[in-house]
Amino acid sequence: MRSQPISRLTNLAPRMAWPDEARDFTPWLAENLDHLNDAIGLELELTGREVTVEGFAADILARDVTDDSNVLIENQLERTDHQHLGQIMTYLAGLDARTVIWIAPEFREPHLSAIGWLNQHTSEAFAFFAVRLRVVSIAGSPPAPIFEVMEKPNGWERRLQHAATRNGGSARGDSRAAFWAAYLERFPQATEWGLAPRRHSNAWVKNVLCGRIWLSLWIGDENCGVFVRGPFGTSMEETAELLEPYLDGLREYLNIPRVSETRYPLLQRLEISAADASNWPQIIDWMEETRDRYTRAINQIVDIT
Repeated sequence: MRSQPISRLTNLAPRMAWPDEARDFTPWLAENLDHLNDAIGLELELTGREVTVEGFAADILARDVTDDSNVLIENQLERTDHQHLGQIMTYLAGLDARTVIWIAPEFREPHLSAIGWLNQHTSEAFAFFAVRLRVVSIAGSPPAPIFEVMEKPNGWERRLQHAATRNGGSARGDSRAAFWAAYLERFPQATEWGLAPRRHSNAWVKNVLCGRIWLSLWIGDENCGVFVRGPFGTSMEETAELLEPYLDGLREYLNIPRVSETRYPLLQRLEISAADASNWPQIIDWMEETRDRYTRAINQIVDIT
């Protein structure tokens, strides 16, 4: 039997795959968070890109769907520097993040030490990662990313196992998927706006106002709700600025008092737990009626050409 040819793995400069960090790499990573999920063991869901904090813009803000905590992702296509370390600490407070992932092709030793120090001297509620980005090719194949974890919290694998045990393994994801399946059974037409029985706490309504505005429907252990956002890659601030001329009319139409505003535009909550399946019919009916009201209000009041 003739042996198969063996090729050599070739390392490429990251900029051969993504020439510009902000225009190329960050958008790609935002749409491919599964690479980080595999490397670190988290289940991340994108929240926003270029999120403004104290005059800076955090590259990516995600959510750990296992506990709904914020995850900050800061990336570079060059060797790490002090400026990014300082920005990370600013974002950590401004975004109420519990997990920080710093990605770069090369880490200076003081920066690896800083990540290690933070893991040793902060509460176990926080987790800091230094992740090396490699780009490789085999025999002229398209570039492929490899994420190598250089620094992580002590006992990280045990923490993941403990969290899985505490949450009943995949029970939470199973429950979320079952909720959205029940939504589809009650309102089969929801497939038209993209609903599928996924294991996420959020469902995205993307076809509002020609795709310029999205709705987020979410379920939680304490309450559920709806808020307005932009497409992936846009910040909450951008969406709020886009809607600013129309907010008074939208609040009046939707019966949302101004005092209820948060960083999430036009948020409404239903104070009922989705952890109890007996509540699902009431939650689903409220969500579908609210989704319809939001869609009609935005398309009638907002004029974006």
